[in-house]
Amino acid sequence: MKLTLAEPRYLKDSIAVISDLVNEARFKITKDAVELVAMDPANVAMVIFKLLSSSFVEYNVDKDTELSINLDNLKKILRRASLSDLLTLEMEEAKLKITLKGKSTRTFSLPILELEDKEQKIPDLQFPVLVNTTTNVMDEAIEDVDIVAESVSLEAAPNNFTISAEGDLSQAKIEIAEDEETKIQTKGKVKARYSIEYLKKITKGSKLANNVSLQFNKDYPLRIEYKVIDKLLLAFILAPRVDTD
Repeated sequence: MKLTLAEPRYLKDSIAVISDLVNEARFKITKDAVELVAMDPANVAMVIFKLLSSSFVEYNVDKDTELSINLDNLKKILRRASLSDLLTLEMEEAKLKITLKGKSTRTFSLPILELEDKEQKIPDLQFPVLVNTTTNVMDEAIEDVDIVAESVSLEAAPNNFTISAEGDLSQAKIEIAEDEETKIQTKGKVKARYSIEYLKKITKGSKLANNVSLQFNKDYPLRIEYKVIDKLLLAFILAPRVDTD
């Protein structure tokens, strides 16, 4: 196995986001992509990552390979990659060899871990709502609601998407009208509630893409997706905050 990226940020920025949620994860390397599906330790959020073979300038995979890595250690190494570096991943005995080639050539190796043989399955979810908007709009809204509460309500209606939060005394409400940048698909009003703490970590995916899609339903998981066409997919499934009253 030998994989070389000319744009290391796709891996670097993805791992920076994923490592906020997941400590250790198993990568599956196939002839089509480098993939990861993992749950956070609290079983609240699932991460789905796919870096397509078309992202790489060199992609040699003889057979499907699985390798488990400590993501925090991987993130520290990837931080050392500059935008112009060539980043190469190779398997060497029980280690992952990472080479950063720019004005100098730097080589790192990480131990491959033994993780429980528990494959995470992506749930088959059906949603009545799809909202596509810019990452800038979404990021600003999450920062706004973070001021007042620990959970956020997402509400979709024809032509309008609302992000709101209520604290003991404070309230925040961001209304986003459908326009060229924001598209809303829903047959009626749908409202759901999720953790702001998790959304703050998830929306760091905005460093990878200019647009984000959200799918949700009342008392149902939220799926957030960042895509770079022909390059990568970074998606999250977040458990709802269910009202008990």
